[in-house]
Amino acid sequence: MDPASFDPNPTLGAVQIGVLVAYVLFGVATTQAYIYFSRFPDDSRRVKAFIVLVWSLDIAHSLCFGHVLYTFTILDFAQPQRLGAQPPKSLSVSTLFSGLTAAAVQGFYSYRIYLFTKKLFVPCILWFMALLHFAGRVLLFATTLHTPSILVYIQQWEWLITTNWGLSVATDVAISVTMVTVLYRRRSNAHRKTAALVDKLIVWTIETGLLTSATSLVMLGSFLKSKENFTWLAFHAIGTQLFTNSLIASMNSRASLRSRDPIALSSLSSNRPVPPGVHIQTVKHVTYEGEEVPPQKIPEDV
Repeated sequence: MDPASFDPNPTLGAVQIGVLVAYVLFGVATTQAYIYFSRFPDDSRRVKAFIVLVWSLDIAHSLCFGHVLYTFTILDFAQPQRLGAQPPKSLSVSTLFSGLTAAAVQGFYSYRIYLFTKKLFVPCILWFMALLHFAGRVLLFATTLHTPSILVYIQQWEWLITTNWGLSVATDVAISVTMVTVLYRRRSNAHRKTAALVDKLIVWTIETGLLTSATSLVMLGSFLKSKENFTWLAFHAIGTQLFTNSLIASMNSRASLRSRDPIALSSLSSNRPVPPGVHIQTVKHVTYEGEEVPPQKIPEDV
């Protein structure tokens, strides 16, 4: 980059804003993870391990972009021509971590669709799309390790970048549309309380799906419009954090749904609605000074 015509706003400024927003979102994800482990101690070890994995990938991605920002603003301070030189290796590694996070979250949502439908055809297509997107990220990671500059790399591999980001948008949209369709079909056979929960799930699905897909779409659009600046890099830093937040937030949302109607929520995973007038019996076992009292059944209407 020519120092005489260098404009720091769409380059260094964009990266700085993107990293700062990404760090705020990382703090939100960390808080969400703390809430999850506090509210759901009885979840299976596999689910807890999966949450830890995604959160750990988020940490690695944040550290990579912290190093990218430090390199651009401190190590290369007052040397704008260095922005056109070989990029820091941390930028390449961040591509790998972001691909892992996206594939994990998209795979989880695809598995959730399978649990609702008990059919493998559509989830397998979604898993294949997520795997193909991850394979593209691995290829991007491998090809950027030894590139002489970002601009040269964009000229050589623009087709790969646009295809990979476009596939990410397509996968997010396909998952959201499929989930909304499945929930809407389930809603037609549901009772009033269950239908209200389904409506809430549909809204959340649309919100989270639009958030991640819209960010990827804006990132792709900014890249195609202005390849010479780093606006697209700012959205790249933010996008991975949105995947992590949407996943953990969806896990925590179960608390509010269960508080509304736990029986209706459990019925969503079955093929028939729960009949009205269901009763839950809670058994309490009480002991007084070594004397055992028979269990007492206390009915609770739902």
